[in-house]
Amino acid sequence: MQILITGSYGQLGTALQDIIEKGESEIGPLPESYKYANVTAVDYDELDITDTVFTECFVTDAFASLDYTSEGYKGLIINCAAMTNVDACETDYETAMKVNAIGARNLAAAAAAEGVKYVHVSTDYVFAGDASKPYCEWDTPNPATVYGKSKLLSERYVRETCPESFVVRTSWLYSYVGNNFVKTMVNLAREKDSIKVVDDQVGNPTHAYDLAHHILKLADTDEYGIYHCTGEGICSWYEFAKEIIRLSGETCEVIPCTTEEFPRPAPRPAYSAMENLMLKCTVGNEMRPWQDALASYFKNSKE
Repeated sequence: MQILITGSYGQLGTALQDIIEKGESEIGPLPESYKYANVTAVDYDELDITDTVFTECFVTDAFASLDYTSEGYKGLIINCAAMTNVDACETDYETAMKVNAIGARNLAAAAAAEGVKYVHVSTDYVFAGDASKPYCEWDTPNPATVYGKSKLLSERYVRETCPESFVVRTSWLYSYVGNNFVKTMVNLAREKDSIKVVDDQVGNPTHAYDLAHHILKLADTDEYGIYHCTGEGICSWYEFAKEIIRLSGETCEVIPCTTEEFPRPAPRPAYSAMENLMLKCTVGNEMRPWQDALASYFKNSKE
């Protein structure tokens, strides 16, 4: 199998490379088809996905070794590249649209032209965030931010351009590399006696390795479509932070506060929890409860 991963420096891109190399994740073994996978992992310094012609040529070269005469040939693109700075997207919406929407479209078109599968990673921000129960895949998106709008457009481009595609929405991602909420809380706890965290924003914390595992499970099938893939269980950022500090062993006090106390350029969703319904209906939902996945993070973190 030949696999192209974009956004390779990020949390998810790194997790995908790691578990493909090991042949298993913290959840369990990967499908046998990944045993001899040849991975090409690139980031913005090697592949500008906003450049249509360059992207097409790059993808063509990446899959040039595929044996199209063999019944068992397989090719896969996993797009983890995105402009994820939600506040920056509000002011630099042109770049957000180029990277998140046009870049996704270019990769989807190249995947369709090469006859390979395509996985596109999206976000809970495609929803308004004003729900009272977890969003399912059939719920109508209504993004309130430029970031959410750019990701919704990317979903539409992908589904229109590449029939053999998976759109995987996730939320509150953290991992062993890069910057994330877990690391930020631990670092603050080492510096301060107390920290304030909002308790009126609710969602699903997601371990990047659990997400990577399910992406590869999906990509090994022909169950194309839109999926939600988040940690099981719902909590507020305050509850998430409390558990992070408890597991870290730090003594810092976590104090609840409101969103109004920490205004941001881009509005944050008050309730953006999602249900992994289509995973349950197809390949199976093995996403761990967010508390278990977080405990595993601290157990396995080299920091």
